[in-house]
Order: sequence, then structure tokens, then C-alpha cells
Amino acid sequence: MNAQNVFDMLIMTCRNALVTLASVSLLTGCVTSALAPGADKVHLTTDARDVTACTAVGNVIGVQSNNPLRDNAISEMRNQTIGLGGNTVFVTDGELGEGVAYRCP
Repeated sequence: MNAQNVFDMLIMTCRNALVTLASVSLLTGCVTSALAPGADKVHLTTDARDVTACTAVGNVIGVQSNNPLRDNAISEMRNQTIGLGGNTVFVTDGELGEGVAYRCP
């Protein structure tokens, strides 16, 4: 086997690895967030009056909030709220998928 054959095999191996990596990256980007138990009950609101009697438990961020991935961002915000012990999200920026998790009576 000469140096040119080794070089050609190395190039082909690198190309195959890059194609595989790109495919996995694209597929991973399409995965949606499954809802945690109880997350479907989390209330989302943009009205500050809805959280006046509540206790803030932390900030939440939903990644990939642009349509059609908006549902994924909402799911992430709901899941994070459950993880913080909350039951309501006051959405502070719908475009970026940001909000504050609250525990409300």
C-alpha cells in the first residue's frame, strides 16, 4: 500500500465521520422534549395579576422557541417549572422562551 492509498483512505474515513456527525446533529435538533409527570398541568400566563399571590421559585428558559419548535420550548419551560416545585409560568419573553416559575395556591 503506497502513501497515496493511505491518504485516500484517510480522507474517505474523515468524510464518512463528518457525514455521520452532521446526520446525528440534525436528528438531535428535531427531538422534542417529553413532558415530565405533572408538567401538562403547569399553567402559562402573560398576565402578572395571575401570579400576585404566588411564590417565585426560579427562572425558566425554553430552548428552540421559534416555530415550529415553539411547542418544544413550552414543554421545556413546563418541565423546568415542575423541577423547581412550581405550577405556573409567567412568560416574560415569548419570542425567546423565557419566564419565571411560580408556586401558586
